[in-house]
Amino acid sequence: MGRTVATARYISEPHGLQVQVRDGLREISHGRWEQLTRKEVEAKFGDEYACWEEDPFTFAPVGGETGLAVVARALPILREIVTAHPEQQIAVVSHKATIRLLLCVLLGFDPRTYRDRLDQSPACLNILDFKDPAHARLTLFNDVSHYGDQGLELPAAPKGRLSKWWDGTGKQ
Repeated sequence: MGRTVATARYISEPHGLQVQVRDGLREISHGRWEQLTRKEVEAKFGDEYACWEEDPFTFAPVGGETGLAVVARALPILREIVTAHPEQQIAVVSHKATIRLLLCVLLGFDPRTYRDRLDQSPACLNILDFKDPAHARLTLFNDVSHYGDQGLELPAAPKGRLSKWWDGTGKQ
């Protein structure tokens, strides 16, 4: 949560705006897998990891959340924000899995494939245009053009940090 709040402050301070923290937009909890690498999780919790790899939307590691649980807590918060700010531009800062799950649900993608079909670079920008709180269109995705302004290199295509399906080590 600290990184997202710091990013939100970086965005809001030049405009004299206050950051409003909404717990429902936090990152997915991986329970007992937290702070472990994928390789460590596979070694310690192989069967559990295989189930999650098969369907991370409805399966959660012990003590963690399903993708469905993330959507259930995050989507109502996003709808509240959109409803409270009609015809306004609002910055919502969150985490990779939460953002990808929200995009899937809002755009009608199968959320079981959020890890395989959508990637998000650190501090990237997505723009959604809301017709109303339930209908949105994606007008910009995973934009990192601002990296150049900060002297940062554009990220390379991700390797080894997506799902096994994408990395080619799992089944389709």
